[in-house]
Amino acid sequence: MRIWEEESRPHARIEIIPMIDVMMFLLVFFVLISINVIPAAGLKTRLPISGTAQDNREIHNSIITVTRSGEMQLDGKAVSVDQLTPLLRAMKQKGKEVQVIVKGDAEVELQRLVDVMDAVKNSGIEALSIAAKRKSK
Repeated sequence: MRIWEEESRPHARIEIIPMIDVMMFLLVFFVLISINVIPAAGLKTRLPISGTAQDNREIHNSIITVTRSGEMQLDGKAVSVDQLTPLLRAMKQKGKEVQVIVKGDAEVELQRLVDVMDAVKNSGIEALSIAAKRKSK
């Protein structure tokens, strides 16, 4: 009786190493997001520095962000200067006291800032603040 050798075929294997690499990448990404190393949302601005800046502990209803490139957001949504007055007027008509903080980049044109302040004033809102970092001593 003759015995034939069976051909050895490669067996399918599930490689775990690439899956571990992907999981480690996801873990590192979520850790960096959670400790704010990577900014999660919003426009990036560098606040101007003021020697008389105060901590603002009150809750404000609206934040207007203005970047050096001219982009603008109202509470995280992109807007133009022309849209500010009607949007703020609608907020005020809801019966709530609306307070506005303008968070502008240190290198924003002064005219751009004045246009934003005019839009806020035209909406009938009196409470307007400009965000700044406290100067280190």
